[in-house]
Amino acid sequence: MMLVGEEEAAAILQKLEPEEVRQLGAAMFKVADVSEQEVEDVLDDFVGRARERTAIGFDPRPQIEAVMNRALGPEKAESVLARITPPEAACELELLDWLEATEIAAMIEKEHPQIAAVLIANLDASIGGQVLELLPDAVQPDILHRIARLGPITPEAVETLKVVLANRTASAPGAAGVTLGGTREAAKILSGARKATEQRVMPKLFKIDREVAKAIEEAMFVFDNLLELDDKNLGTLIRNVDSEILTKSLKGVDESIRNRFLGCMSARAADGIRDEMEARGPMKLAEVLEAQKAMIAIARGLGKDGTIQMGGGEDDYV
Repeated sequence: MMLVGEEEAAAILQKLEPEEVRQLGAAMFKVADVSEQEVEDVLDDFVGRARERTAIGFDPRPQIEAVMNRALGPEKAESVLARITPPEAACELELLDWLEATEIAAMIEKEHPQIAAVLIANLDASIGGQVLELLPDAVQPDILHRIARLGPITPEAVETLKVVLANRTASAPGAAGVTLGGTREAAKILSGARKATEQRVMPKLFKIDREVAKAIEEAMFVFDNLLELDDKNLGTLIRNVDSEILTKSLKGVDESIRNRFLGCMSARAADGIRDEMEARGPMKLAEVLEAQKAMIAIARGLGKDGTIQMGGGEDDYV
C-alpha cells in the first residue's frame, strides 16, 4: 500500500471491511521505519527502482492521511486516523513533571495565553484539565481555543518556554520542531477538568469559534465511550436507536464490543440484529461511521435531557 499511488491505494481501501481498514492503516505506520535491507529481501530489485517514489523510511503520515481522505472523505478519515495514528513526539519541558497543578497555574496565570496554551498542551490531559480550571474564568475559553488550534512548535519557541519555566536557556542545536495541541488534545484536557468547567467554558468557546468548539465537543465523546455506560443506561440508549442504525454501528466493531451491546437486549432482539448483520454482508466503512456518529448524537441528546447518565466529573450531581 505504501508503494502504490494514492488513487490505487484508496480504491483498495474502499473494498475492505472497516476492521480491515483500521488494521491495514495501523500496519502502514509500523513499516515506516523498516530497514532498506528488509525491504530489498521482500521486493528485490523493484524497491531499488521505486525507492524515489515511496514513503518507506520517511514520515508516512502525509501519504496515509491523503489515502484515507481520498477513500473515505475528510470527516470519516479523521475518525479512522484518530484510532490508528501513533501519538506525536512530546515537547520536552521536563520541569513540568515536578510541579503540582497549582504551581503551574500560578506560574502561567500572567503569561500570554499562547504560552499558557502550549504549556497546558504539554501536560498529561488530567493535569492539564486541573491547571485550566485553576486559571481565571475569563481566559479559559481563549486558552482552550488556542490549544485546539496549535500546530508545529519551533525549537526556538520550545527554548522560550524553557526560559519561562526555569529562567534559563537550554540550547539544543539541530532540534526538530514538535507538534502539540489540536482538537483531540483540547478535548482530552477539557475532559480532565470537572464537569462544571466544561459547562462554563464550552458556551463561551462556541461564541469564539463555533467550528472548533463543535470539533472539540465531538472529540470528547466517541463511539467507544458508549461502553462506559452501565447496562441500564446502555439498554435505554439501544431502545432509543433505530435498528437500522444499530445494525450498521455494530457491523464495524470487535466481537467483544458487539456482545456488550447485544447483552443489554433481549435474546430475541439480539438474535435479530445478528441475523441482519450476517445478511447484509460487507458494508462500506463510510456507512458504519455515519451510523456510529448518529448513535453518538442520540446518546448525547439523551444525556442532556437526563434520560440516561453519561458519567462525568465529581460535580455532575447536585
